[in-house]
Amino acid sequence: MKVSSITALALASFAKAQEVSPTPTACTVNPDATYPTSAKLRDPFLLADGKRLSTKDEWACKRAEIRDQIQRYELGPKPPKPTVSATASSGKINIVSSEGSKSASFSVSIKLPSGTGPFPAVIAFEGTSIPIPAGVATITLPNHDVAADDPHGRGKFYDLYGSTHSAGALMAWAWGVSRVVDALEQLGPDATKIDTKKLAETGCSRNGKGALIASAFDDRIALVIPQEGGSGGPGCWRIVADIKKNGTKTEDATQIVTGDSWFATSFTKYAPDTTVLPYDHHMLMALVAPRALLVIENSGIDYLGPVSTYGCAVAARMVYESLGAKDAAGISQASHGTSHCQMPSSQNPELAAFFNKYLLGQSTVVTDVAKTDGKFNWYAGQWIDGATQNLS
Repeated sequence: MKVSSITALALASFAKAQEVSPTPTACTVNPDATYPTSAKLRDPFLLADGKRLSTKDEWACKRAEIRDQIQRYELGPKPPKPTVSATASSGKINIVSSEGSKSASFSVSIKLPSGTGPFPAVIAFEGTSIPIPAGVATITLPNHDVAADDPHGRGKFYDLYGSTHSAGALMAWAWGVSRVVDALEQLGPDATKIDTKKLAETGCSRNGKGALIASAFDDRIALVIPQEGGSGGPGCWRIVADIKKNGTKTEDATQIVTGDSWFATSFTKYAPDTTVLPYDHHMLMALVAPRALLVIENSGIDYLGPVSTYGCAVAARMVYESLGAKDAAGISQASHGTSHCQMPSSQNPELAAFFNKYLLGQSTVVTDVAKTDGKFNWYAGQWIDGATQNLS
């Protein structure tokens, strides 16, 4: 399969369009690069031209490559930052985004803790279903106002960019998060009482997918906690396809593209055989590195693909470890039956640890967690070739 060329100029353009750290080295990809199909997860330490990564600067190039691939194959493009203006009043921020003569607006609500601030904050997709610590503000994002689940092309994002824009709802929600951060930065802590250097994101189910993707495409988010996002979030397409083939009633790519309009329409071409993809969602999660990521999953719901989310997170942790940030990536699976989006108290310790370390500044807290009570067998060698790299 031939992959679209990514020149140094194109990579720089994508990086500028997104809210990402600048790429420190020249990044070029062979425009004639081809990939054989791979039933195993793609090696995150190989560039498209076959070069193996050895430095953190080269990982920055790989990040740009992964971002480009995920947009082209699965999510659709995230537009460059528009002109943004914001006003704050009575616990709400109204955000207006403009492109030429067109504009679209949406509002977020802010719940502040007691005190003077500025406070760390969690941007919550349509509210929270995890405990938020004292001293942390909550910003509620009305992501379904930004983009509807169904049909494609409805919502504030599409009002601005047109109903035929190829981005799916998940990328539109990521765009919305970036506009919230723009507004917070523009208004400043005196107006908002929010510390924009200490922002987290969370959401559950489809909103968990959204929170993960938004953090992968905006480096200003310090911590992301996707809860029970399953396939299309922390789950790997290849693994979930395999377990479905073997009889597990779970959601794979072929099913997910027939439902809500979360993905770019082009993804329907690749969903029947995800072995052709030059990435998988272990690389999506690796885009967050070295920022903090805690995957919260329910091992009791087959539909979420527990072995997929666990194995995919384990593969993503290899990148974190190679960057010297293994403790910043956690996976916690606990079975609580069919009570979707109702996190059990058994997962509170790791949740509190990640909040304390990465949002509340308690640097000595231990966050090295990779646990599951799932009744499945995970064989890393079945899915992962190679090992961690020592990136200098």
